[in-house]
Amino acid sequence: MAGKIDGTNRGQPYMDETLPGQRLHPFFGGLKLRHHKQVACQSPVGTPPLPERLYIPIQQHQGRPDEAVVEPGDKVLKGQLLARGTGLRAVPVHAPTSGKIAGIREWPVAWPPGSQAPCIVLVPDGLDRWTECAPLAEPDRDNRDKLIAHIRSCGLVGLGGAMFPTAGKLAGDWPDLHTVILNGAECEPWIACDEMLMRERPESVIAGGLMLARATGARRVVVAIEDQMGMVAERLEQARMENAPEGIVHLVQVATIYPEGGERQLIQALTGREVPHDGLPQDLGVVCINVATAAAVNEAVSEGRPVIDRIVTVTGPGVASPCNLKALVGTPATDLLEAAGGISDNTRRLILGGPMSGLPLASDQVPVTKGTNCLLALTDSELASTQPVMPCINCGECVRVCPAGLLPQTLFQQIRGENFDEARELDLFDCIECGCCAQVCPSHIPLVDYYRHGKDELSRRGVEAERARRARERFEAREQRLAREKAERQARRQARKEKLTDRNQAKDQVAAALERARQKKK
Repeated sequence: MAGKIDGTNRGQPYMDETLPGQRLHPFFGGLKLRHHKQVACQSPVGTPPLPERLYIPIQQHQGRPDEAVVEPGDKVLKGQLLARGTGLRAVPVHAPTSGKIAGIREWPVAWPPGSQAPCIVLVPDGLDRWTECAPLAEPDRDNRDKLIAHIRSCGLVGLGGAMFPTAGKLAGDWPDLHTVILNGAECEPWIACDEMLMRERPESVIAGGLMLARATGARRVVVAIEDQMGMVAERLEQARMENAPEGIVHLVQVATIYPEGGERQLIQALTGREVPHDGLPQDLGVVCINVATAAAVNEAVSEGRPVIDRIVTVTGPGVASPCNLKALVGTPATDLLEAAGGISDNTRRLILGGPMSGLPLASDQVPVTKGTNCLLALTDSELASTQPVMPCINCGECVRVCPAGLLPQTLFQQIRGENFDEARELDLFDCIECGCCAQVCPSHIPLVDYYRHGKDELSRRGVEAERARRARERFEAREQRLAREKAERQARRQARKEKLTDRNQAKDQVAAALERARQKKK
C-alpha cells in the first residue's frame, strides 16, 4: 500500500545539543510495504560449506580499480593481500581463505547486468590458515589519520550495498562534524542481514560506532533501527549500557517506511534537514555508516581482520529454507542457494538485493562481493501479475511517493524523447533508484529502468566529452608545440642569416680598409 509522508517539517533546523530521537521528522514520499524479513530469521546465522572455487572480483568498491599482486600458482593464506590500489578510494582485496591461485579470468558479475569482470580464482585448501593479522595497537591513543589508514588497509567499504570506500567517507577536514549515524534501518521487505547482525553481535556494532566517532571527531553516535525490530532494540540497548560511555551512544527507532534506510532519507528523518543537492551529509555535521560496516571496523581495528566475508540473506518464495549465511567473498550465488536448501522449479528470477531496488541476475554464478546483502528468488506467482506497459496518464502517483522530491513522469518523458540534457537539468542524478515510482505506476511503466538508461547515457556522454576534451587539449598542445618549433627554427635561421650578414659586412669593411691602405701607399 502506498502512502505519502507529510513534508511539513522539511528544512526545519536541527539543534545539535538536543538528544537525538526525541523528535523524528518525516521525509517526502515513501511507501509502506509488507515485510517478509522474519522468513529468514527463524534460525541463527549459518555458515555454508566451503566452495570448490572462489571467484573474487578485483574491484569491489566505487573508485579506480585495483591491481592484482598475485599470480597463477601462488599459495595464499587467509587474509593475505590479493589486489591493491592507491588513494583513499582504492580499497584492497584480501584472500577469504587459504589456498592456491588458479588464475585471473573474466567471470560473471552483477553490474553491469550480464557483464563479466576480472576475478581472482582461488582454490581453497580446506585448512583455512590465517596470515598474521595486525590489529591497531591502543586505538584509543592512535591519531585519526592512522586509524583511517588502518581502516582502508583492511578493505572497508560500505557493506549496505553501495561499496563506497569507508576511508574516503571518514577522511577530510570537517570541523563541525558532530554525529555518526549507524544505519540499521533495512527498509527493503526481504533483506534481514543487518537485523541478524544486530541481534547476534550488538556489542561489535556499538564498539565500531565508537571507533568511527574517534575517526571523525564526532561527539556522539546514533544507532537508527526500524520500529519493528523489537529484539534488536533490546540487544543493542543492553550492549550500549555495557560497552559505551554514558551519553555517547543513542538508540533511535524510526518508522518502517521505505526507503527510510536511504542515507539522505534517514538523515532527514533524524535531523529534519535535507542534504544539499550538490553536497554531502558532512555539510550537516553528520556521517552515515551502515551497521555492518561499523562491526567490520571493530574487527579491523581490534583484531586486524580485513573484510573477507559478510552476512547474506538468502530468501524468497523460491528458496526451500530461507536463512542468513555468513558467506566468503567470492562464493558463487549457486552455492548459497544450495546451502539454503536449493530453489524450486518454478523460480523465474534471481535478484541481488531487494525487490524494490535490487538487480536481476543473469547468472547464478555471480560471486558474493563485499556489497552483497541478499539473494532473492522469485517464483511464477510473483511475476505472473506483470502487466503490459501502457501510456502515462499523468496521474501524479509517482510524484507523490518520490522520496527525492523529483518529477518522475517528466523525467520519463524527457528520457524517452532522448532529451538527456533536459533530464539532467531536472536533477536526474538525484534519483536514488528506490523503485517507489514504478511500484505505484498504474500504467506499469518501468520508470527506474528509464532513469538508469538516462544516467548511463549521460555518463557515457560525459566520458566521451572528457575524451574529446583531452583529445582537443592534445591537438592544441601539438599545434602549439609545432608552432613553437617552427618559430624557433625561423629564429635560428634568422640568427644565422644575420650572423652571416654581419660576417660579410665585416669582411667588406676589412677589404675596404686594406684597399684604402694600398691607395695611401701609392
